[in-house]
This record gives sequence, C-alpha cells and structure tokens, in this order.
Amino acid sequence: MKHGIAAALALVGLTAATGAHAQILDNEAGWYVGGGVGEFKAEIDDFDDVATTVDDFDDEDNTFKVFAGYRANKWLGFELAYIDLGSPEDEVLPETFAKVEADGFAPYVVGTIPMGFFEAFAKAGYYFYDVEASVRSPFGDFRGDDSESDFTYSVGVGLNFLERFNVRLEYEQFDFQRIDDSNALWLTGAFRF
Repeated sequence: MKHGIAAALALVGLTAATGAHAQILDNEAGWYVGGGVGEFKAEIDDFDDVATTVDDFDDEDNTFKVFAGYRANKWLGFELAYIDLGSPEDEVLPETFAKVEADGFAPYVVGTIPMGFFEAFAKAGYYFYDVEASVRSPFGDFRGDDSESDFTYSVGVGLNFLERFNVRLEYEQFDFQRIDDSNALWLTGAFRF
C-alpha cells in the first residue's frame, strides 16, 4: 500500500513537472517586463575633481532598475533598462566626503541557455547615463556633472515558474572610464507575456 501511494505521488509529480516544462517550452518567445533591486559598488583609486584630489574611494549603495525586453526565441533576446545606481559616498579624508551618483538607460543583447526550469544567461550592452560627482569638505563643496556612455556586461542564472514568471540573480560589470572598478549584484523578476 505504501509503495502504491509513493508511486502515485511520484507519477503526479512527474506529470506536473512535465506539464510545467511544456508550458515553459510554449513560452519561448515574446515580450517581457520586470524590475530588480541590487547593490552597486564603486572603487576609485585616483578621483580628480575641481581643485581637489581624493584617493581611495570605496563604497556601495542600494540600486534599482526597471526593464522591458523581447525574446526572439529561447536563446536570443533584446532588453532596454532604466538603471539608477544609487549614491555611493565615502569619507576619503578626515571630514571630507565624496559621492558619485549615476542613472540612465542601457540597451542589451541577451543570450540564454535554457535548462528546463533553470537558465544561464549573459548580457552585453551600453549604459547611457548622467553622472554627478561631489565632494564635501570643511574648505567648501565641489560638484561636477556629465553625460557619458560606457560598455556593460553581466552573467547570471534564472528560474522560470508558473509559465510566465522569471526570477534572476545577476552580476553586472560596468566599464566606467573614471571609476576603477564598478559592479552590481541584482535580484530581478520579470513577467513574460
């Protein structure tokens, strides 16, 4: 009797998994929208700003993004994201604080390797952003802003469930010209139409 119940439960589980996998395969292409939260980290070894030099900037801040995209098939997609990288701020000298803020848009090409419910992916794109850098010190405040564009790429893993939902963990590297090292760790969710 116990073996019959176990076999029946295994059959139900296998049937449900097969049905869910078929639903995922039915949703291989189309539009999607989503959002995510993360942590952005910036390191600047030699930060030059109006009439002052700041060394060893190293801080992180919370960040968020919203995005929309189109999957041409289960392997290739295109995405456009609005990304706000927060306001990392660090005390670089006694009573002297430096802060960097950036936000903008990034178009990506997305490559995905589907593995049933799971997937691995990589993205490459360009980040078009406005950046503002400021220094607060006892001798005065200095501020500068600019518009830039730089290469960005990411890798990660995802989980598909209920046919239309996708959750991803993503590591993204930004190739900023004026920041020595900058990256973000994202947790995102998306709904696929």
